Amino acid sequence: MTESAGTPADPDRSAADQGGHNDKSQDSDESQGEGRSRGDGRSQDGPEGEGRPEEPLGSDVHAKRRHRWLRWAALATSLFVLVAAGGGWWLYRKLDGNIRTDTSAAAELRVYEKERPVSVVHDAENILLIGSDSRTGDNRKYGRSYGSSQRSDTTILLHLAADRKSATAMSIPRDLMAEIPSCHQADGKPTRKQFAQFNWAFQFGGTACTIRTVERMTGIRIDHHMVVDFNGFKDMVDAVHGVEICLKEPIDDSDAHLKLRAGRQKLDGEEALGYVRARKSIGNGSDTDRMERQQRFLGALVNKMQSNGVLLNPTRLYPVLDAATKSLTTDPGLDSLKDLYELVRGMRNVPTEKVQFLTVPRQPYAADPNRDELIQPEANKLFKRLREDAPVAVVPADELKRKKRGNSDSSDSTSPTPTPTYSGSNAATDLCKR
Repeated sequence: MTESAGTPADPDRSAADQGGHNDKSQDSDESQGEGRSRGDGRSQDGPEGEGRPEEPLGSDVHAKRRHRWLRWAALATSLFVLVAAGGGWWLYRKLDGNIRTDTSAAAELRVYEKERPVSVVHDAENILLIGSDSRTGDNRKYGRSYGSSQRSDTTILLHLAADRKSATAMSIPRDLMAEIPSCHQADGKPTRKQFAQFNWAFQFGGTACTIRTVERMTGIRIDHHMVVDFNGFKDMVDAVHGVEICLKEPIDDSDAHLKLRAGRQKLDGEEALGYVRARKSIGNGSDTDRMERQQRFLGALVNKMQSNGVLLNPTRLYPVLDAATKSLTTDPGLDSLKDLYELVRGMRNVPTEKVQFLTVPRQPYAADPNRDELIQPEANKLFKRLREDAPVAVVPADELKRKKRGNSDSSDSTSPTPTPTYSGSNAATDLCKR
């Protein structure tokens, strides 16, 4: 028989042929499978590894490590932000919680709202700063206690201009004779209206009575108030690492706990407090001399804070804020760190030469030379300038006397009206160059 298309092939030959074909195909498939299944990153598409180019050894491992590192970095950054935010929030709450709120004064002032003056200039602010003369607690060593009452050792009316380009601090002598209205005492009993020395208002009716007395005297609406105790002042001076002064003569005052050599020196908080409170051992022993010394020292403190960048450096600002807030009692409008920050931020761009200190024009009281009385009409002119946010200028007392003599000798009536000038100083004044 002849072979045909349908005739089966020779079993031996066919098996050999088919086996050879199947073996090659299987080898090829297995070879491809091995190339796909290997974890070494190489691919074999033909003999001797010919085909697609080889990938770098370990690229998948490196990619996985890189992604893992990025995840850890992102996690660490997130944790750092959370910790920083938590720490910042804790510091904020701590400082905010230091401040005490005087709600009783606010309530008392609301009762007498109709008799209080109205604000004349929008955005200008008038803040009454009261230095408490309490001798209880940590302040006991500074003198005898007045029992449950306290007196205002220092009172300053701080006027912030509406454009925040100047600030004027006017001291009110504690021995100034003033009309003190009827006020409510701590037990609710009213006091009688009387003409007495100014710091009695704080003793009779606290902050509210002092504010009403100042408003009646000046016609200036008090927007906010702060009461600062002795220790707060000390801690603020220590927080800026002391303030430099110069003394012409040494001081040895046991009442003020103060002993200083003559010359240039830096005072710490304890020494600074004794320096601004001492009376008998420095100068002429008068309250007038003491107020001028307080003003110059406060100016030096402001200058130190601005020149050292304290207001712009959080690490330096925090100790100052901590010291200040621990000693502060304020009205509800200034009883938060946010409110105080806005106040400080508004002042930080005021040039130091525009932070001015002066004392209300006064003279010895005719009936008692140990007390003061206002000099009129000079005092009312000053009050009007501050009330209307008009500029005032200050110069040292001896320079003011020379100016007044020069003006009296001049007969030129056509010159423009000059800015009223008062005896005082500014924060740029160097205490060691006076």
